[in-house]
Formats: sequence, C-alpha cells, structure tokens
Amino acid sequence: MSDRLRLALLHLLPKNTISRLAGRFAGSRLSKWVIPYYARHFQIDLEQAEKPIGDYRTLTEFFTRKLKSEFRPIAEGDKVLVSPVDGVVSQFGKIQDGTLLQAKGVAYSLEQLLADSRKAELYEGGTFLTIYLSPRDYHRIHTCLKGSVTGYSYIPGTLFPVNPFGVRNVPGLFSKNERLTTYLSSPYGEYAIVKVGATIVGSVQVVYDKKLATNVRNGRMTHESLEGPTLEKGDELGLFRFGSTVVCLFEPGMVALEDIKEGQFVRMGQRIGEVQAAT
Repeated sequence: MSDRLRLALLHLLPKNTISRLAGRFAGSRLSKWVIPYYARHFQIDLEQAEKPIGDYRTLTEFFTRKLKSEFRPIAEGDKVLVSPVDGVVSQFGKIQDGTLLQAKGVAYSLEQLLADSRKAELYEGGTFLTIYLSPRDYHRIHTCLKGSVTGYSYIPGTLFPVNPFGVRNVPGLFSKNERLTTYLSSPYGEYAIVKVGATIVGSVQVVYDKKLATNVRNGRMTHESLEGPTLEKGDELGLFRFGSTVVCLFEPGMVALEDIKEGQFVRMGQRIGEVQAAT
C-alpha cells in the first residue's frame, strides 16, 4: 500500500470511535486471553513486570503494568534531569520562532500544541524533547525533576497514529491529536509534560485528578490552574492506555540535554541532561 493511500485511509477512519471501542475491549475480562499473544508479539520482558503475567485480569491492566523498582533506578542528583518514560528519542532541541521540530523538515507550532499563547511565550527559546512510546514499552509517565503540579490543559482532537509514519506524513500531528499537558514548578523553573494521544489510546490518566478523562464524546478544551501535589523526581505522574508520545518543554536556559541522540532508546529514570539554571 502506498503512503498516499495509507494516509487517505487514516483521514477517513473514525479514529476516536475506534480507539474508544478498542479501549472497552482491552478493559474487559475477555481481553485477558489476548495477553500472552500480545506479550510474545511485542517481545515484552516479563521479568521486569511487577506481577506474573497470569495475575493481570485484562489487557489494559497488563499494558499499564508497573515494573519492579530495581529495573528503573532514578539517576541521582538534584540537578540531574531524567527521562519521564521509556521510549525512543524522536526529536529534541531549541524552541525557535514558536516552532518545534516534528521530523526532519517538518515543524509545528508551539502555540497550537499548547492552545495557550501565554504559555507559548514562556517556553519560547527554551528546550523541547519528544519521546515515542511503542506498544511494547512501559507506559507509565513520571517526573523529570522534583516539582509541584500547578495546572493542566486538556485539548480535544483527533487520534492519528504517532508512529514514524504518522510523524513523517501528518503535518502538525502533535497539535492535531488529543493531548493533556501537565505544568510543574520546579526549584529551577517551570516545565511541562505534554501527553499526546494516538490511535487506539483509550485514555490518559493522571495522579493529581482521578476524574480527568480524555478521548470522551463531546470533550471540551480545559485550562485549569491548581495547587497540586509536590512530586519528587521520578514519581509517577500518570499513564497511557496504549502507545503514544510525550513532549517535554523547559523554560529558556533551564536545562541542557546531554548524552542523547535521535533514535536512541531511553528508560524512565535514565539521566538525559542537567539543570543549568540557578536556584
């Protein structure tokens, strides 16, 4: 199938409805029988899972499994920046002229991503990091640095796949898909973790608001300020139900990304850079 035909089909498919239906099946007891096949197909390392494979009651439970803590140590040091997820580094660099790099030769708007001009101005000239999570990866999301949750925004949208094909062929993909952004205030400045939904992603959940739901019918754009919890570096922030992408944003001069490159697989808790800003 040609890329052009594949892209046309993606535009025609009712992606949000398909994703909701897939989420319902994955959350049903019937899906338990799919788990062994899923694990084998995606070559998942079961030794790292918190529980034996037979203890998971649904595919969703297995997909959002916790890991044994010894497999994801958190890099030490108050100024050491760690990866918030397991996944492949898609792009990273400086936010310039209000744009971020989606793929080589493909840029997109920061203001459209955040749907907030004030926040876009705050991060102009700062640093971004995009990490893609495949279906085989650990899908819980953690903090990069110690910080207090100060707010969030939920932006309804479509659910194009965020795999390499989608990233290359759908301009502005991350600002078209549903996304939930969490803002955190650290001792060194503010940073944001944008959780981008994708095809078959049933929902994104966060620890600071158990009622907050994504991929719902007639979802409304929401921007909320709040006095949320203070989370230590590496604490759990939320989770994805099936594969997706996170985009991390840092204020200008706040961090320097080091020891990473495009296409590199990183693990949650792994050192990816260091804080440059003074306290």
